[in-house]
Amino acid sequence: MTDPLGQSQVIPYVEGLANAGYDMTILSCEKKDKLLEKGDLIRTLLSDRGIKWETFFFTSSPPILSKMYDLWQLKSKAEKLHLQNNYDMTHCRSYVSAQAGLLLKKKYGVKFLFDIRGFWVDERVDGGIWNLNNPLYKIIYNDYKKREADFISNCDALVSLTHNGKKEMLKWKSYKQQPLSVIPCSADFELFSLTSNKQKTAAREKLNLKEDDFVISYLGSIGTWYMVDEMMAFFSLLKTKIPTAKFLFITNGEHGKIKQVAQTHGINANELVLTSAPRKEVPSVTKASDVSISFIKPCYSKISSSPTKLGELLAMGIPVICNSGVGDVKEIVEQTQSGICIDDFEKSTMTNAAMNLFEVVKNVNHQLIRDKAKEIYDLENARNKYIQLYKTVLKD
Repeated sequence: MTDPLGQSQVIPYVEGLANAGYDMTILSCEKKDKLLEKGDLIRTLLSDRGIKWETFFFTSSPPILSKMYDLWQLKSKAEKLHLQNNYDMTHCRSYVSAQAGLLLKKKYGVKFLFDIRGFWVDERVDGGIWNLNNPLYKIIYNDYKKREADFISNCDALVSLTHNGKKEMLKWKSYKQQPLSVIPCSADFELFSLTSNKQKTAAREKLNLKEDDFVISYLGSIGTWYMVDEMMAFFSLLKTKIPTAKFLFITNGEHGKIKQVAQTHGINANELVLTSAPRKEVPSVTKASDVSISFIKPCYSKISSSPTKLGELLAMGIPVICNSGVGDVKEIVEQTQSGICIDDFEKSTMTNAAMNLFEVVKNVNHQLIRDKAKEIYDLENARNKYIQLYKTVLKD
């Protein structure tokens, strides 16, 4: 809960459920330094909303044994808490926590909601983290695929981040016709407000960007899934159409890597703007953008992915260029009329998109983008879907 993801994609949902009358306890694994830094603040925030918070610490070495120890901690603490509090249901976010939920289901009959998020097991392979040519990782992969089937067949309800992920799960033999809701990663529409001309000008002044610069931005981390090389190739093509184009990166760290990739595409340092910002200041920087780009590796596991940044960008009315093969991204871009979604990274495809981008951006309706995005990403919609699912499982 001390990480930005916990604060944007866990706590707001739990707050909504607590407000609906559910007695909620969060059990989370935390990094010791972050818990010391932010723990008191998070604990006070949760306590003020009647939410209990229990924690244990991550361990990082030795590599595999440490994860086994963390899992043992999770299961032990979950069981201890249940014996103290007699829970009606566990709501398990992703696969590791689902192991504790399944334990309580099988041992004590506690209802088990599996909030699957992404297809975590296949993400480990698609992301190059588990090399299946290594016999050890092959064993781990096969073991977790069996666990995945066990989670699916024994849960009382499922949550998918995407409609395309749901379609895939409906084909799985392990699926037993349980309630399956689609709830994408929500955006904070108060924090990520519609961009005004005044805000755009202020953001550019802060970043030393000119009024007539065409600013294409990238928001977020650049690890594993994010195709920096392809994004730089696109920017290089865009420069031939729009000489005043500038590439703004809003990312915490790895600025050196970004510069290296830029150099390989002949992009000058003065065409890049590299910055970082804490979450609350992200909108005030991102609003310098004319358009934002996000190319994500399209692969099997990504059909269940809901990029948080997409909802945040659309909430600000910022048009996008992105790629298909990732969750419901293509359908969302079409529904919100928010830009361009390419189907491959062939030079001809990217050239065509680069040549058309200026006109697309000039003609978008920023208010319409935000209004349409709110239908998909609004936090209250997500909270209401969770409440309805809780009522179904608990027969309220």
